[in-house]
Order: sequence, then structure tokens, then C-alpha cells
Amino acid sequence: MRMLWMPLVATIVIELAVLLYLGERRRKVLTGSVVMNVLTNVPLNLFALCFSFQGWDALIVGEAVVVLVEALCYRWLLGEWQQAWIYSLLLNAISFLVGELFVLVFLLFNSY
Repeated sequence: MRMLWMPLVATIVIELAVLLYLGERRRKVLTGSVVMNVLTNVPLNLFALCFSFQGWDALIVGEAVVVLVEALCYRWLLGEWQQAWIYSLLLNAISFLVGELFVLVFLLFNSY
């Protein structure tokens, strides 16, 4: 279970840092980012652990759904589509890479 929370916390911290770097200061957007991470990443990771993705196709579809859902949420928070898509795509790419990094580190340390 710890394997699920460590990447989530790392992702939240990194994504908040990226949003702040991009100049985002609205509390509702920063809070919304944390809520979206918990509501989308945890279920997707549990699904991946329980049912094991069947290749890259399922992973891509899962990530695309998350990007779409989060873009809709950011649209609601920001009031505009362009920035909502940028935030959703950029932050989900970061989230995906952080998750993959944790998997690689986990596999590396468990192979010894």
C-alpha cells in the first residue's frame, strides 16, 4: 500500500511546484490539483495493480481518460479551455513519469 502513497505524494508536491512556477496562485486551482490527483491517480493505480494492464493500449486509454477528466475539471476551475488543456496534459505527463520512476526504483531495489 505504501507503494501507492509515495508516488502520489511526490506527484502532488511536484505538480504544485510546477503550477507555482507557471505563475498559478489561485487557491482553488492549487487545491483542485491535489483533489484531482487523489481522485484520478489512486483509482488508476489500484486498477493497474489489481487487473494488470494488458499492454500499452490499456495504459494509454486510461491516461487519456484521466487527461480528459482533469481538463474538464481545470476548465471549470479556470474558466478557459486553452490553459485547462495545458495544465491537464503537462501535469499528467509529470504524474505518469513520476509513477514510472517509482516503479523503476521499486523494481531495482527488489531485484537484489
